[in-house]
Amino acid sequence: MTSLVVFLQAGAGGGTMQLVLLGGMILIFWLFMIRPQAKKAKLAKTFQENLQKGDKVVTIAGIHGKVNKVNEDGTIDLETSPGSYIKIEKSAISIEWSNNLNKANAAATTAK
Repeated sequence: MTSLVVFLQAGAGGGTMQLVLLGGMILIFWLFMIRPQAKKAKLAKTFQENLQKGDKVVTIAGIHGKVNKVNEDGTIDLETSPGSYIKIEKSAISIEWSNNLNKANAAATTAK
C-alpha cells in the first residue's frame, strides 16, 4: 500500500496518474451502475412490447389483471375482475412482479 502511495505521489507523472485513476473510476462506475441498468431497461421494454391478450400481469401500483386488449397508442385494457376493465399504459407493467406471478402460477399448476 505504501509503495502505491509513493508511486502516486511521484513528481513528474502525478497529473497523468490522476487522469488514469479518474478514467478507471469512470469505467468501474459504468460497469457496475450504468450498464446493468441499461440492460434491465431494454429487457423491460421488450417485455412490454410483447404483451398479448390473455397475459397475466401486475402493474407497478400492484394491480393484478389479465390483458384483454393491446391498443396501438401504447395502452392496454386490463381486466381486473370479470367484466371490469381499466386502461393503463404499457410502461406501468412491472416485469419483475409479472414474472413472479407467472412463476407462482406455473408452480401451482404443476403441484396439482
